[in-house]
Amino acid sequence: MDAADVGLRYLTTSARIRRAVDEHLSGTGVSLARTKILQVLVRLGPVKQTRLATELGMAARSITQAVEAMERDGLVRRSSDAADKRAKVVSATEHGVRALAAGEESGSEILRSIFERLSPAQLKALEDVLDTLG
Repeated sequence: MDAADVGLRYLTTSARIRRAVDEHLSGTGVSLARTKILQVLVRLGPVKQTRLATELGMAARSITQAVEAMERDGLVRRSSDAADKRAKVVSATEHGVRALAAGEESGSEILRSIFERLSPAQLKALEDVLDTLG
């Protein structure tokens, strides 16, 4: 098996794990993508949508769509920036903070169930590989 084959296998496995995590998280009302957005908002506090997009490596239009949907669901609040009325400032609501806590707990649960099948040596080897690639 060459490097390209291993890379493809990694991508396939990663996509399968991501789907499993998303399916598990769906019971909490937040997806993995929403969890990441809420994590940034809780860590940084209220931020402009443009900064949120930058922090997450997302396109401005994608973050706008995600934030609009999250606002409809009561997870975030948007307001006009006092210094620039065209800009929107996004903050997590209390409901969003509670949903994040539930999502993080659920995410940790499913990740533990997946990765605890590895021995400590395998976990360390995987960590080393990810450090090298990351």
